[in-house]
Amino acid sequence: MVVIIKKGTPKEEIKKRVDEAISKSSKRDLMKYAGKLKSDIYPLEYQKQMRDEWE
Repeated sequence: MVVIIKKGTPKEEIKKRVDEAISKSSKRDLMKYAGKLKSDIYPLEYQKQMRDEWE
């Protein structure tokens, strides 16, 4: 969802629009996916390896 807020909009209006956008967004329970992926790769080492490739 995109919320367009123009310059000079009062803070109350901004807060109202942001709250509406948050309430309309689909909230997913991400904890049900925690620990489901099984891998022999250690995540932190993989992340460091990927970052080193950029240099």
